[in-house]
Amino acid sequence: MSLSRPFKLANPLNYPLAVVVGGIVLVGGVRWIQWPSGVVLPTAIATTTVVAALRKTQEPETFDWGNAALERDFKTIQGNAQTLAQRAEILRSEASLRLTESHQMDLLVVVQLACDRAQELPDNIQALARKLQGQDSLFAVESLEKQLQQAQAQARQTDGMAHQQWQKVMASLQRNIQLAHQGQDARQAQMISLSSLILESAEVLQQLQLHLRSADLSNSADTDDLVSLSETLRGCQANVDLLIS
Repeated sequence: MSLSRPFKLANPLNYPLAVVVGGIVLVGGVRWIQWPSGVVLPTAIATTTVVAALRKTQEPETFDWGNAALERDFKTIQGNAQTLAQRAEILRSEASLRLTESHQMDLLVVVQLACDRAQELPDNIQALARKLQGQDSLFAVESLEKQLQQAQAQARQTDGMAHQQWQKVMASLQRNIQLAHQGQDARQAQMISLSSLILESAEVLQQLQLHLRSADLSNSADTDDLVSLSETLRGCQANVDLLIS
C-alpha cells in the first residue's frame, strides 16, 4: 500500500494544465452556465489551485541532502528499492498462478506476505528520506545507537538464520556508529547499510523465484525450502524496517 504524499499548494503558473482547466471553468461558467461573476471567478481560481496542487503531488519527490555523496547513495537505493518492488510483484503473480491447490494455500500466503513486504520498500525509503532531511550527524548517531539496542534485543530472542541476520545488522550498525564518530556523516553510513540489505533482499527474492519455478510442489522438502526463503526475505525486510525506524 502506497503512502500518500502531503497535499501542498503550488503556484498554478508553473503548471500550464491547471491554468487551462481554470480558464475552461471561467469561460464555461460565463458563457454556457451563465454563473454570476461572484461565483464563477472564485470557482475558476479554486479549480486552478487544486489542479496545480494535484499535479505537484504527481511529480517525483525531491530532497535537498546538502551532501552530493549522500544524494547519489539515496538515488541508487531508491532505484534498487523500486526494482525490488517490481520483481516482488512479478513473483507474487507467479505464485498465484503456480500455487492453486487447496493444500498449497498456506504456502501461497507465506510467499505473498514476503512479496507484500518487499513492495512496501519504495514508500518506506521515501519516508526515511523525509525523516533524515536536515538532521545533523550527532542526531543520526543517537538514532543509530537506539537501533543497535533494538537489534541486540531482537538477536537475544531469535536463533538460527534469523539470529544470523540480526548479527549482521548489529555489526553494520556498530561500524556506522564508529564511522560517524570519526567524522563521517552518519546518514551516509546508514545509507550504505540500507543498500546492502536491499541487495541481499534482491538476492533472496531471486532464489525464491527460481525455486518456485523449479520446485516439485508434491515434495515436502521443496515446499519447506520455499517457506524458508520466504521467511528469510521477510527477515531482510524486518532488518530494513529497523534501519529506517
